[in-house]
Amino acid sequence: MPQKNIREFSLQDLKDYFESIGDKKFRAIQAYEWLWKKNVRSFDEMSNLPLLTRQKLSEEFSFNAIKTDLTQQSSDGTLKSRFRTFDGHLMEGVLIPTEKRFTACVSSQIGCSLSCAFCATGKMQRMRNLSFDEIYDQVAIINEECFKAYSKNLSNIVYMGMGEPLLNYKNVLKSIERITASDSMNMSPKRITVSTAGVAKMIKQLGDDQVRFNLALSLHAANDLKRNEIMPINETNTIEHLIDALNYFYTKTKNDITLEYILFKDKNDSIEDAKQLISIYRKIPTHLINVIEYNPVSGVDFIKPDEDATRIFTNYLADHKVNVRLRRSRGKDIDAACGQLANKS
Repeated sequence: MPQKNIREFSLQDLKDYFESIGDKKFRAIQAYEWLWKKNVRSFDEMSNLPLLTRQKLSEEFSFNAIKTDLTQQSSDGTLKSRFRTFDGHLMEGVLIPTEKRFTACVSSQIGCSLSCAFCATGKMQRMRNLSFDEIYDQVAIINEECFKAYSKNLSNIVYMGMGEPLLNYKNVLKSIERITASDSMNMSPKRITVSTAGVAKMIKQLGDDQVRFNLALSLHAANDLKRNEIMPINETNTIEHLIDALNYFYTKTKNDITLEYILFKDKNDSIEDAKQLISIYRKIPTHLINVIEYNPVSGVDFIKPDEDATRIFTNYLADHKVNVRLRRSRGKDIDAACGQLANKS
């Protein structure tokens, strides 16, 4: 009989379990605190539980925690961690430190199925979804790294690592429920952003579920013809469908929506592209367009525009009353920047 994942048990479930084996109920509270307050990743670490109790837990339950396989530090302070799952798969998470915030960028899948043309992860096969506790572990470990390196806890979390979060919907939402729970990390959902390549149906589902976190759409092209070439998902989730879905999401939640737009030389960086982007911006209650520097990926035929072209594009947006921010790449020297995550050492 397969073992049950102990982190799928609620506090009441654990109380019922300890009672069923004739143990004291307060042991459940102790175990639950080890799981979610102290973020241990093995039964052996639950030091105030009797040895026999820990042995029994390890016999009856699984504890499928991830482990850090490799950590690299960029010259700009960015930390990239490669994690190994209990069944031997690898995925990556990143700590992005700035003067004002410390952000964890976490993965939701092992690999990705969307095959976006500019993205290293998109060249990998999607092996499986990450479970909610594997996603949670990334945040907990990156938070520990953050405190060790900078004596600060994480201020923000972005689901912008490997995979498409909305194709792992239940686990992503459950991981956020655990991260924001008062008996766990107690992080405000307003400090969490989930980024999607654009799954219109699931964006509407977020609205129906009245989630409290923020949403980012990876747009990267402002018309369907170009977006189809860059992001094949657009063939079934057109810009018109995404505009409709984002408006529905905002009507239901009033949460912040950001548009993400990577600039590619001679692909989507013209004034005409900027005009089309402004047109989309006007149709969505978005508070910001993040213009992102392209990060080179081996074997990909895209080039970063020069500084003048980038400045002209962003200035045109700003001159037309668009709230725009140029997001400079972090961690390029360790392949930790946007689009570069591919389990490389």
